[in-house]
Amino acid sequence: MRTTFSFVLCAAALMMSGCGYHVAGKGDLLPKTLRTIAVPAFTNATTRYKLTDLLASGITRELISRTKYQIITDPNAADAVLRGAVTNFIAYPTVFDPATGRASTVQLSVFMRVTLTERATGKVLFERASMEVKERYEISIDPKAYFDESDPALQRLSRDVSRSIVSAVLENF
Repeated sequence: MRTTFSFVLCAAALMMSGCGYHVAGKGDLLPKTLRTIAVPAFTNATTRYKLTDLLASGITRELISRTKYQIITDPNAADAVLRGAVTNFIAYPTVFDPATGRASTVQLSVFMRVTLTERATGKVLFERASMEVKERYEISIDPKAYFDESDPALQRLSRDVSRSIVSAVLENF
């Protein structure tokens, strides 16, 4: 009985050690030759002008805080270049105040494309051809207490997108 239990325990330990399990956010599956990454401003096909600046700076901050890579401004001097494009931006009301009929909650949907390319070889190291992210914010129904929450919502969205993109790049998801 005791040897059977020991055998089962050893077999389970061996199976788990080979399954590829690791803690998310701790891996780095990029080539070891990469030392520098450039993150130029994202291109923008929408009317929301601040969003592309927020995304590029957020991703840069995440890369600096979570990786060993040096972030540089010149894409022609970098080992890899992370390019992005905001392809669509939609904001629409989702909840209405029953008393006034005015919108009280707005849903933002941002569609983007992100690619990390090794500059020397042109090899695509990471790509998300179609990425959708959403953020919701509330609107005050009292005109006297109105504060435009769209900019803070865009900042939250950019922070969340930056974290998920850097995690996806490092983990190759």
